[in-house]
Amino acid sequence: MAEQLINEFTVNRPIEEAWPLITDLERIAPCLPGAELREVEGETYRGVVKVKLGAISSQFKGEAHFVEKDDVNYRAKIKGAGRDTGGRGNASADITAQAESLSPTSTRVAVTTELHITGKVAQFGRGIMGDVSSKLMSQFADNLNQMIDEQGVAAPEPAAVEVPSAEVTSAPDAAGADAADAAPAKPQVRKIDGPATEPIDLMGMGGSSLIKRIAPALLAVVLVLLLVRRRRG
Repeated sequence: MAEQLINEFTVNRPIEEAWPLITDLERIAPCLPGAELREVEGETYRGVVKVKLGAISSQFKGEAHFVEKDDVNYRAKIKGAGRDTGGRGNASADITAQAESLSPTSTRVAVTTELHITGKVAQFGRGIMGDVSSKLMSQFADNLNQMIDEQGVAAPEPAAVEVPSAEVTSAPDAAGADAADAAPAKPQVRKIDGPATEPIDLMGMGGSSLIKRIAPALLAVVLVLLLVRRRRG
């Protein structure tokens, strides 16, 4: 299933202050309902998105990275991909964010998402993802502006971490030193110890539109159960 989602939100700060914050994925991740950032490796961000539909819960595990980030024209493109850890499907998204100044104290951000979902989870996606994404974006904007009001736009100072020095057993020879200089350094994986997040309640967000979408599937399940009982009887 492929679907284009178009949303926008407003940040209560001038664009010069809002843009660095909007493109700080580590800082804004906790503002997105259901999202939990777990590690960062270079420019790659990995985490999970949790969703539930009634008693059924799913968790998408994946990663995202910037494809483009234009700080002059306030435009960014992000590529994300994930899979349902329960094996019910995969999802990928190409996200474009474009910011523009609304006033000296506010910024509007337009977000266009090309979403691709495969597997069993796709049967509930078409027709409701627009409503759900709109509500998610609204919650995200509320959480983001609340965070700005409480913490400001500047990132909090990171806690100092003491790194033990490595013991040198022998000096490398010239060839070894040249090889070490030539090899690019592998980005370190930094674990994110953030708070656990509550899953997105699709039933609560989708409301009657979601119930209409899943009603045929529920009816089919009921009919199968009735047929099985009759045969057993």
